[in-house]
Amino acid sequence: MNEHLDASNKNLNPEDFDVERKLRPLSFDDFAGQEQVIENLRVFVEAANLRGEALAHTLFHGPPGLGKTTLAHIIANELDTNIRVTSGPVLDKPGDLAGLLTNLGERDVLFIDEIHRLSPVIEEYLYSAMEDYKIDIMIESGPNARSVQINLEPFTLIGATTRSGLLTAPMRARFGISSRLHYYNTELLTHIVQRSSGILDVSNTIEAAIEIAGRSRGTPRIANALLRRVRDFAQIKGDGNIDIKIARYALNALNVDKHGLDEMDNKILSTIIDKFKGGPVGISTLSTAVGENAETIEEVYEPFLIQEGFIMRTPRGREVTELAYKHLGKTPGSTQDTLF
Repeated sequence: MNEHLDASNKNLNPEDFDVERKLRPLSFDDFAGQEQVIENLRVFVEAANLRGEALAHTLFHGPPGLGKTTLAHIIANELDTNIRVTSGPVLDKPGDLAGLLTNLGERDVLFIDEIHRLSPVIEEYLYSAMEDYKIDIMIESGPNARSVQINLEPFTLIGATTRSGLLTAPMRARFGISSRLHYYNTELLTHIVQRSSGILDVSNTIEAAIEIAGRSRGTPRIANALLRRVRDFAQIKGDGNIDIKIARYALNALNVDKHGLDEMDNKILSTIIDKFKGGPVGISTLSTAVGENAETIEEVYEPFLIQEGFIMRTPRGREVTELAYKHLGKTPGSTQDTLF
């Protein structure tokens, strides 16, 4: 995938990671979008503060780059507590989890990213910790082995996942609050780009902000990443200010088209049209035709293409829509039926 349109933060260098952290809002008032989620969280956090209790365990799920990690930090700020951050794949030993949990203070927040990737053993330990604020750990081994119960301070576990369907039912049931984050519209992303421009101290016209927002795949993290790259072009190819001309030049140089589609997105659409007459075509056949893993197509490319109305899922496979033909400048039914 085009690295500039990758909503995960795996490709960020240390400098970009620091900049991204600086751009994150610190309170509910600063957070743009997700109105229903934010409104509910305000109520839950204020009620927990009023009672002096730990907030109920919270699960955020949705595509990457929409603000799950940011919301976890905002909740910790609003609760006026500390936050410990880890991720599912990192927690592979019960001792690691026990160390994290025993170091949590009263009402502190433990944030676990990619919580769907927790090992079954760690999950079992978490169940009693989440429900009873207790964990049982084994000391020594063999004939001398014994179980010791450790009491924990009341804490809040915040889990984030891009694949909520992979969470086990017992784990999902232990979250008192579950919120799904949705893609952003261009208006909200424009506001985010303008806010980030102010923090980065770069001049950005409203037309340029709209252009960047419109190519950001509905994702704030991508919008901020594109803004940083456009800023580079503005400083080297322009006068340091971002206007519509330099924004379009930079985005075209980054291979980001006006709908936010990259090379593989367009390849998927053109393959369905040219080789399979617009569909329907099965996902395994499509993955072979474009040379990409079927799971990657389903998880990375397909959600945005469906959301934007370029393709649709049917019982018989994937079909392109009229919008896809229009986007690629093709006419429905214009492809040849045979090779000869």
